Amino acid sequence: MNDRELLYVKTIADTKSISEASKKLFVTQPSLSQALQKIEDRLGTPLFIRYQNGVKLTLAGEKYYRAATEILKIYNELCNEITEINNLKKGKITIGVTNYLAVYLLPIILPKFRKKWPNIEIYIHEDNSYNIEDLLMKGSVDFAIMHYESDDDNKSLKYDALCEDFFVLVTKRNHPLSKYAEKVEGLDYPVIDLHLFKDENFVLLERDKRIRQICDSIFEELNFKPKIALLLRNYETARRLASVGFGVTCIPFGYINIFEGEYDADYYFIKGNNKTSWKTCIVTNPNNYISKAARVFINLVKEYYRTHPVTI
Repeated sequence: MNDRELLYVKTIADTKSISEASKKLFVTQPSLSQALQKIEDRLGTPLFIRYQNGVKLTLAGEKYYRAATEILKIYNELCNEITEINNLKKGKITIGVTNYLAVYLLPIILPKFRKKWPNIEIYIHEDNSYNIEDLLMKGSVDFAIMHYESDDDNKSLKYDALCEDFFVLVTKRNHPLSKYAEKVEGLDYPVIDLHLFKDENFVLLERDKRIRQICDSIFEELNFKPKIALLLRNYETARRLASVGFGVTCIPFGYINIFEGEYDADYYFIKGNNKTSWKTCIVTNPNNYISKAARVFINLVKEYYRTHPVTI
């Protein structure tokens, strides 16, 4: 076996699909199927049970997967250590990042990193926070840039907060209830009572999204039951619908300017919401080796947040 074969089996197991794995690995589905068949023929036993809608590891496959995960981790750590010996002349880093932090941060940080260290290969895994945490636990990414709520963090991982971000209410411009908003010195946006919107339609994200879970915490804290008109998976779609008067929504303050231009809206801090927020952070697994290249990238992100703090 070689590292490519180990990666093939691991990726198929992680995605539970040969077609999805082929997309992640940038190989054709027939080529991946043939490679897997050769591995199984050489071992003399199937590693996966094939179903119409995916695959599942056999007992032999589970043992192979555990070994592949450990071997690839050792191999990657060795490559990272050699990279340090080469003083960043060559190497790679794998970064887990949530979708919208990728939109916001990567165009800022990646060009700076590439300019100084052009020979370091960079791999990006964009996903939601929960899946990224899982990748960190498996050692599939070197570190992550994501959000977390302090009461909801994974105790096996290390969270290094970069900034704290409160949520804001989003409405169309000059909403009839805007007359009840209060200006507060030091805040970019006025404060408003959420209970004024008890009869308004809310556009919220699905419950498996961390943004929605923070919103629900705010509603619970303020004893408010929103009238939900629509559930979505994309916060920007919710923001834009609110901007055209389809309903109202809640988003993190720091997300307001990720998509600049059209669909202007009004924003309000929520009165009485003094505790519920999330933090943007660097997340690492203390059990995994952090290469010099990864540490350099992390320091670039930290420096950016030091010089561009999220202020409310």
